[in-house]
Amino acid sequence: MEKVGVLDLNWSGSQPLSTEDLDAIEPLVLTHNSWNGRLSHVNCDWVLPRSFRVIGSLPLIHDQPSNSYTSSWRAGYQLALQRAWDRGEHDWKEPGKLELTPGELDHALVEGAPVQDGVRSLRVTGLSEADCLRIASTFPNLRSLILGGNLGQLRNAGMLNRLGRLRDLLISDLFGMTKADCLLPIEVPNLEYLYLDSVPHEYASAMRSRWRSEAANGTSVSITKARKPEWVQENLENPLRDWDGREHISSDRFKKAVTQFKKTRREVLAARSVKSEEPTLGRMEDVGRDYASAFNRLDGRSPFIETEEREELFAALDKVMAESELEFGRSLAAERLALLSGVEDARDW
Repeated sequence: MEKVGVLDLNWSGSQPLSTEDLDAIEPLVLTHNSWNGRLSHVNCDWVLPRSFRVIGSLPLIHDQPSNSYTSSWRAGYQLALQRAWDRGEHDWKEPGKLELTPGELDHALVEGAPVQDGVRSLRVTGLSEADCLRIASTFPNLRSLILGGNLGQLRNAGMLNRLGRLRDLLISDLFGMTKADCLLPIEVPNLEYLYLDSVPHEYASAMRSRWRSEAANGTSVSITKARKPEWVQENLENPLRDWDGREHISSDRFKKAVTQFKKTRREVLAARSVKSEEPTLGRMEDVGRDYASAFNRLDGRSPFIETEEREELFAALDKVMAESELEFGRSLAAERLALLSGVEDARDW
């Protein structure tokens, strides 16, 4: 998608009708937190949000490109942070913004819990399940909703149509939705950002069909990694599943990575079957070296293993060791250390 440079102004007031209402024009200089005098200047997706209005044009007041990127135009947010900082409010939080754990969300949605009509922004990640009917009933005035799961289940997704003031919706790694749950432009006419990642194929197709033409009206739409039911079933126990469809990882590399992970998992469990302690630790180091070497080769001449992928490779090993500890009913700290030592000895990533 094309990008546009967005430069915030150090200005606030009643909605201007023309550029003449802006008085003095100067860019917003950020000194809050660790900004150190940088301009509030970012590259955004080139879709003018519905709530924005064109009031005219002015000569450029800054002609250098920005190195920062974001998906959304958050006009006024940096200005609010800076004004609060200048007032000495260094712990200012955006009013109406709520971030909850899955457990906290469950508590907020229990029957008889109070309606929280002052909440404008809700973010919950790590969900195993969630009910959109309860979310819409408890938080009826949401402008922003971010729901992330771990192949979790999202029920009653069609009830999000009750959130008529919704502007931002992001759903990732949640399933259970069908085309009948499609969000409708007539029900959520203020929607400016629709981001779906790793959701059911049927739901993704319906949402894409409904919202693709709304870009002209100010809705930025990104729908990626539409998953079919077979994919979900195949990847329930695959800690590298997020690599499938990642922009810089080919399908062939993803398949080889999964094959190697499964091989390493089998070898870890086999090493644990050795009765004497010393051979087990030595074998664990060998398994770690083989794992690292295999991904060295896969990385090859056009490396794709960056910080995120490196962390996921270690997290995959941690998952295997946690599974082994559960099976054997005791801590395997020494074995875990040996496995990681082998990886560190051999890895280039």
